Amino acid sequence: MEYVGNYIMAFIEMGGLLSPLLFICFHLIRPLFFLPVIFICISGGILYGPVAGTIYSIIGITLSSVIFYSLVNRMPKKLERLVQLKQKLLGKHAELNTLQISVLRLVPFIHFHLLSLCLIEISAGFKDYTKTSFISNVPLALIYTSIGGWISNLSPIHIFIFLIGLLPLIYLLRSKEIIIKWREFFQLST
Repeated sequence: MEYVGNYIMAFIEMGGLLSPLLFICFHLIRPLFFLPVIFICISGGILYGPVAGTIYSIIGITLSSVIFYSLVNRMPKKLERLVQLKQKLLGKHAELNTLQISVLRLVPFIHFHLLSLCLIEISAGFKDYTKTSFISNVPLALIYTSIGGWISNLSPIHIFIFLIGLLPLIYLLRSKEIIIKWREFFQLST
């Protein structure tokens, strides 16, 4: 999947005047390739800079949310299954507000459309859902596109120093498990 994402991003870079439109469309087809929203937003910051990338990402993410809303409303059985899944993950009585969903969208490991489902449950209709979806998408696009713009302004030497600085952190946070084979653990002493 990484190669597909890199290929599509290279295609978008070469798009010229249609590049922003291709980038927004890439937000719409993102769920088909199982790419995280954060990857696309950071790529927008690298390609277009923080301001334009944020605008394009907000448009793309909001359109993706609107398409999710229309698809879910056309398939009521799937909606019921998604609600049951949400209840298993978050609890039956968990109801999040728009600000909580905005903060949860910043967490990379929480599924984007699961939070969109939470927005569907608290919104009164399509217009309210679109408004709350837009509001909850702004911090996500702003922060991660700014990170992409920051990365694009770094020189290769600074990026290399940053990555070398991460190595001790990766080492310290590693899993500290020892695997002992059954025979070694119950070794008979003779």
